[in-house]
Formats: sequence, structure tokens, C-alpha cells
Amino acid sequence: MPQDNVRVTSSWDRVDGQVLDQFRTHSVANLGDALDRLNIVDGGIAPIWNGARAVGTALPVLTVAGDNKAVIAALEHIRPGDILVINAFGYEGRAVIGDNLAQRFDAFGAVGAIVDGYVRDAAIIEKLGVPVFARGLTPAGPFKNGPGTIGEPVAIGGVVVNPGDIVAADGDGVIVIPPHRADEALKAVEEIVAREAALDAEVEALRTKAAR
Repeated sequence: MPQDNVRVTSSWDRVDGQVLDQFRTHSVANLGDALDRLNIVDGGIAPIWNGARAVGTALPVLTVAGDNKAVIAALEHIRPGDILVINAFGYEGRAVIGDNLAQRFDAFGAVGAIVDGYVRDAAIIEKLGVPVFARGLTPAGPFKNGPGTIGEPVAIGGVVVNPGDIVAADGDGVIVIPPHRADEALKAVEEIVAREAALDAEVEALRTKAAR
């Protein structure tokens, strides 16, 4: 299909996979606290299956509401460890991805997709184990006319996402971490985890005392 009305910016830096691995050990809630509770996508974007979680580098896509031509074109630009971040304008009338595209994301090395819009085929996507986060579900399929953009900043759920940003998503929601704040965020989240472990130990001690 011609892609003359899909604008592509294909060159940006991606963080090292070892950095992503460090973020994978932490919850979105703790990462949010580490970043002063900013850069958190609104709660309307949620996992479409229980247990979905993903951490990757953002491959942003902007598409017309109800249209997925740019999403299909983005397949050619996926690199291992990417997570597609799709601004579909929150449109609820048509799904911009389904099981076929989810399978292709996975085959090309993407770790999942965040969609400010609607998707379909949730049961199949869950069986495939592909982490997908969206505003909701609809069986209605998309148009494929464009226009759209790939590799340019997009806004989802009130947060601007730049190409190469670190995106973490789990059952609580989605957070965006600019790469230049990665070290700061990791240091802060380790301190938060240590504090929470100390608080948990206090609670356990109280339970033990009460049981005597």
C-alpha cells in the first residue's frame, strides 16, 4: 500500500537494553513516585488483559482517528525493545490494532503497544501474551487511508512521548521516562523500594507481636 501520506522520522537514539532491564524490576507506581508523580499517563489507558506489563523504548505513531495506515507502516521501523506508542485521538468508534498487528509487533521485536484509542481481539492478544494497553475495546475494524506520522513526538493520556523515551506499563498504568532522567529515576526508585521494605518489615513485626 502506498505510504506517501505517512511522514517518517527514522533516526533517534535508543537506550541500552541493560537500562531497560533495570526498569523492568520496578512497578509503575514506584517509578511514578521516583519521578515526583509526573509523566504518568491518565488512568483511562489500561491493560486489555490482566498481568500485562512491558518496558521499552518509544516508537511514536500518530494516526487519524479510526485509521491504522501509519501503524502498519510503523512495522518497518520497529527495532527490538521498542514499544509502539500510538496516538489515535482516543477514538472509540474503531479499533486501530487487533491480533494480526499484535502478532506482527511481537515478530518484529516490539515489547508491546500503548494506544490512546481502542483495540480489538483482546482474548487472542492475551493468549499470544502481547502486552497491549488501550482506552477500550470495539469489534469495529479501522480504515487504512492515512495520513499519519512515525517517529515524531506524540501526546497520549496527557503526556508527551518523544522517540526513544523509556515507557513502562503494568496493571496500574503507564509512565514515560525521558532517557536523560533514567539514572536519576533508577536511583530514586531504589530508595523508595528500600523504604517500602522497611515499612513492610514494621507491619510484619506488629502482626507477630499481636499474634502472641
